[in-house]
Amino acid sequence: MTMFFDSEFDRIFKRMSNSFFNIDDIFEEFKGNGPTTGPYYYGYTMTIGPDGKPVVKEYGNVKPGLLPTSDTREPVVDTIIDEKEKVVKLIAEMPGVEKTDVKVVVENKIVELFAEHDKKKYHAKVPVQQKIDENSAKASYKNGVLEVIFKLIEDEKPKGKTVEVE
Repeated sequence: MTMFFDSEFDRIFKRMSNSFFNIDDIFEEFKGNGPTTGPYYYGYTMTIGPDGKPVVKEYGNVKPGLLPTSDTREPVVDTIIDEKEKVVKLIAEMPGVEKTDVKVVVENKIVELFAEHDKKKYHAKVPVQQKIDENSAKASYKNGVLEVIFKLIEDEKPKGKTVEVE
């Protein structure tokens, strides 16, 4: 019985793994093709948004089947909504740069992150879905981690006066 189970499991696993691309084959294509050097990474993050719907984000400095076009990396960025503190936090991993190398630009609910130091270059555009006060932005960089904090804007209550009908 054990032998049947093992062979059946192997057969199913091999069939499933054939549908996935081989990441080693993709990295082999990069060797010797241009100035870009590793590390190469690519992936997805999935979180649950404030409306209860899943939010899937793609990240990485290379996409499957495509060669990297520049030596700029896209940092991994997490968005955290703190309803208790009424803030939105963006946390980006950008190791190898100094605080003075980091630039953050906020415009039309898009936060653009830049950093460059020697051969390390980072760039990311992060859309913010929540209503934020762009003027409240505060950024700090420590140990390779950039944290940008925005205050949430509370929904305005309707203005006016209720008049009783006699």
